Amino acid sequence: MRTLVFLFMTVITSLTHQSVLAQDSKTETFKVYGNCGMCKKRIEKAAVGEGIAKADWNVETKIMTITYDPSKTTNAAIQKKIAAVGHDTEKEKASDSVYNKLPGCCLYDRSKADKQADHSGHQH
Repeated sequence: MRTLVFLFMTVITSLTHQSVLAQDSKTETFKVYGNCGMCKKRIEKAAVGEGIAKADWNVETKIMTITYDPSKTTNAAIQKKIAAVGHDTEKEKASDSVYNKLPGCCLYDRSKADKQADHSGHQH
């Protein structure tokens, strides 16, 4: 019986902790440039880390949806991490040297990314 009570209390504590985390999280979207499934894996892997509950990049729309704890990271920090692996975002441009190392199928049209950023009022 003690084991059952302990197990029950552990589950309740875990669920309570998760609901507290969910209340503190923030979900946002932003544009990330890429082309394919390999890009998706690279972009999502770059985004994950401490404070990130979810990172999902849509290959067709180029929209990244992130859910994160704003006390542990920021949208800007996540975009910098993605740019560091070669993918331009709304606010961050990947260095040419990193972009040029991407596989051929992952080399997206950077002029479109530049035009989109210029229209949205963001600086590179």
